[in-house]
Amino acid sequence: MVFSEQSVVRMAQSLFYNRALVSLQGEWVGAIAAIPKVPEHGGAVLDLNYDEVFIRDNVPVMIYLLTQEKYSVVRHFLETCLSLQSNQPQTRGIFPTSFIEQNGQVVADYGQRAIGRVISVDATLWWAILTYLYVQRTGDRAFALQPTVQQGLQRFLDLILRPSFRDAPTLYVPDGAFMIDRPLDVWGTPLEIQVLLYGSLVSAAKLIQMDLQHKGYPVQARKSDESALISSNAFDSPSDAFTQRQIDQFHGSLDYARRLRRYLLKQYWITSKTVQVLRRRPTEQYGDAIQNEYNIHTETIPHWLQEWLGDRGGYLIGNIRTGRPDFRFFTLGNCLGAIFDVISPHQQQNLFQLIVQNRQDLVAQMPLRICHPPLEDTDWRTKTGYDRKNLPWCYHNAGHWPCLFWFLVVAVLRQQPFHSEQPPHLMAEMQTLLEESYQLLLYQLPRQNWAEYFDGPTGNWMGQQARLHQTWTIVGFLLVHHLLKENPGDAKIMNLPSVKEFYRSDAIEP
Repeated sequence: MVFSEQSVVRMAQSLFYNRALVSLQGEWVGAIAAIPKVPEHGGAVLDLNYDEVFIRDNVPVMIYLLTQEKYSVVRHFLETCLSLQSNQPQTRGIFPTSFIEQNGQVVADYGQRAIGRVISVDATLWWAILTYLYVQRTGDRAFALQPTVQQGLQRFLDLILRPSFRDAPTLYVPDGAFMIDRPLDVWGTPLEIQVLLYGSLVSAAKLIQMDLQHKGYPVQARKSDESALISSNAFDSPSDAFTQRQIDQFHGSLDYARRLRRYLLKQYWITSKTVQVLRRRPTEQYGDAIQNEYNIHTETIPHWLQEWLGDRGGYLIGNIRTGRPDFRFFTLGNCLGAIFDVISPHQQQNLFQLIVQNRQDLVAQMPLRICHPPLEDTDWRTKTGYDRKNLPWCYHNAGHWPCLFWFLVVAVLRQQPFHSEQPPHLMAEMQTLLEESYQLLLYQLPRQNWAEYFDGPTGNWMGQQARLHQTWTIVGFLLVHHLLKENPGDAKIMNLPSVKEFYRSDAIEP
């Protein structure tokens, strides 16, 4: 059967609006993870927990709804998530992985029902980002100024900014704490979490700044020295502890974000040149003035990296840890690094060059591969715990996920204002890649029942255990169509505040 472009778009819209969106207490609140099967004899077959509303899965849902001006649904989703923020002593400040309405009650999952009992840290980090994007898009500053929202931000930052045993500005999490939610040797400080942490810190700082300005405290970031931030002295100190805590957290968030970005660019960003420098660094060093901070030996640098990087490619590696850097390419973390401007426009060129020259690995027959290369043989057995779902080239172990493609589209389209400063052939190649990848989605997804993921070295096979009519596959396609065919300017919907903005005196609102 041949599907026209418009018929595929209408099909996706019908599935999303009529079957994926769900209501909570009489109002639309978000979408379930996958549309349940409807057998011939009637009723719906529920598949595991795919009938729940996941914060992670609803990121593209909320972005798409913002582009369609369905603002009330996004606000209800954010409010519902906020009402479920944990107040328990051990987990105070975290947001649930998912929630569902059962017998009139909202039941949330904080990891207690998950496979492996791992909490999804990314859900907590996404809430602050989505809240900022909602306020920025709608102009609904009143939402940001609500005491409940500011209290939620304060609980979140109390969780993030508290002291730990580690001096590095990265957030330490267990294996399986983000989109890759099963063991895949990503424990420690995986890239995706660090980029989301950066985005959540600058988002939270901006939302707090809005409230402080509304209350008459025009707080501004200023450099007192190279590593510290101080507040403006143009106002009296607040009399209430809550506002003083807001000011402290505002500066704490910005200081953290600055240190984190500097750290990611130093420790995670690699090119062929930086790898050559790394290979020649001495080992077994002790003290402050050392070159090889994580005691990385040459033998840990894989040979495939040389051809993969080429002369002009660059990317953020998957993880940095003592003696064991993870050089795998993780698509989502790198796309978000570009979208959130963790990497500079020039470095984004390097990233796009890398994607173009490794197109067969990352795009192939289904954009995009979640990570590359896969863990195989002994590594697969020992590092995944014999996880049958994460066989090589399957699921999260280098499977292909169409829901990731819209992130790359946003990253590329955000570079439109800088096209005159970039190699014209590179951006032309990226535009061609986007268009041809869109055609792959257009052709494959309706025929493959909007599957969750695809397996194999080229991503040509539907995932062995893939759920059908996966919501973020459907909505991801709708976002790609909207951005490429209807309104490319909407790519700026994902713009977050830059740390530099907080230093400008002209950025202070009256």
